[in-house]
Amino acid sequence: MIFAPRLRRGVLLRRYKRFLADVDAPDGDGGRKRMTIHCANTGAMTGCATPGSAVWFSTSANPRRKYAHTLELVRDAEGDLIGVNTGRANGLVAQALAAKLLPGFPSRDVETEVNIPNERGRFDLRVGDVFVEVKTVTLKVADGHGQGAFPDSVSTRATRHVDALARLARRGHRAALVFCVLHGGIRSVRPADEIDAAYGAALRAAAAAGVNVLALGCRLSPRAIAPAGLLPVIL
Repeated sequence: MIFAPRLRRGVLLRRYKRFLADVDAPDGDGGRKRMTIHCANTGAMTGCATPGSAVWFSTSANPRRKYAHTLELVRDAEGDLIGVNTGRANGLVAQALAAKLLPGFPSRDVETEVNIPNERGRFDLRVGDVFVEVKTVTLKVADGHGQGAFPDSVSTRATRHVDALARLARRGHRAALVFCVLHGGIRSVRPADEIDAAYGAALRAAAAAGVNVLALGCRLSPRAIAPAGLLPVIL
């Protein structure tokens, strides 16, 4: 997933109102200016929104957008890059499927935003006959030796999704949950029980019901993000 046009670099001043961030960036005339940009991330962004962090942001050619720029990457205190635009995750999972980096899928034909059978709501993807929900992981556990955790804040929506996957599996459908890890320092993934115990319990119940739980690691740079292969999931 190559960034085109190329990302611009700045310094994070603050992230606020969930969907906004202020950055300090070059103005193109040798000076600098304060800019308000879009932040496509509904989570707490723990460890990903420290003021003073180096950031990179994309630019849209859509003249109707209120904010032309979107926050894409943040460099944390340990020097790791973190992808904070959660809208990138589904495309990265689709690329990983095309490259055969994710096992357990009989087809590489991908549909997006598919209805949940006999229920209200949608899943992110359907790959052949497998219903797939994708979750972005950016939270790195302190002193966790590269361990990542999901979610980074209480998420009843995420719990509803994993419960729906479990119900499908119990009815004989194929179902999978893919954690798309957008943090260069994460080497494994687990449920964040200390943040949302209900989600952890639901995830373990879904795995026991037959839901395939996978974690996809990615290589991140200001030029591109690329799927890199599986990471361990610790339940």
